[in-house]
Amino acid sequence: MILLLGGTAETASLSAALAEAGYEVLVSTATDVSLSVGCHPNIFRRTGPLDVDRMTALVRERRIKAIVDAAHPYASRAHDTARRTAERTNVPCFAFVRPAAVRENDDVLIAAGHQEAARVAVSLGSPILLTIGSRNLLPYVQAACLAGIPLIARVLPHSGSIEACRISGLPEASLLLGRGPFSAEENRAVIRKYGVGVLVTKDSGVEGGVRAKIEAAHTEGCRVVVVRRPDGALRNAFDDIRNLVDRLMATVS
Repeated sequence: MILLLGGTAETASLSAALAEAGYEVLVSTATDVSLSVGCHPNIFRRTGPLDVDRMTALVRERRIKAIVDAAHPYASRAHDTARRTAERTNVPCFAFVRPAAVRENDDVLIAAGHQEAARVAVSLGSPILLTIGSRNLLPYVQAACLAGIPLIARVLPHSGSIEACRISGLPEASLLLGRGPFSAEENRAVIRKYGVGVLVTKDSGVEGGVRAKIEAAHTEGCRVVVVRRPDGALRNAFDDIRNLVDRLMATVS
């Protein structure tokens, strides 16, 4: 059995490719948010966060032959957990990494992290649209509150996301619930509706709708702040599903 750490749009394609190659696949996601994992009979799913001890126990209990880390590019903790578990259990670990979507000639402002991105976004003095998920809202809420700048956050329509917004102090009226990726026109409609002048995003790849966000923002005269991907290259990393599966098949019987 292969343990696939999923959660992105590529999860279904990856699990299907592995299943069609003859493996049983256990797709693991941190939450129970709706997600397509493929319909092959050899694909199974579990939900709930895993630390190193829990993932190690799972690997041993289910006799996992390899870990495929296809977690979100910004899920640093998940990547670290997969690496450390693989080392502890002596099973190979492969990573699927989305190619970056932000280009060198894009007119965007790059921030090293969320604290810096919050400072940059607020310094531009316009209403802010956050499209970064729900896990790192606090620095933006605090900075916008101090500056008296309107802040809107688009997050998943999931109880965990909504609760994270509440804990950060973001009022319910400032939430937009929806699951992307969103088209350029959908992003433009939100920018116009709320008078947004600054859009904050992560470079989650083309599949994450980043190009559509940048296009919409530029069309509407809106500045874009991009939170840089975390440092640290993943081992055995692939940006092509077929290449990853081929390498796994050559390694795992």
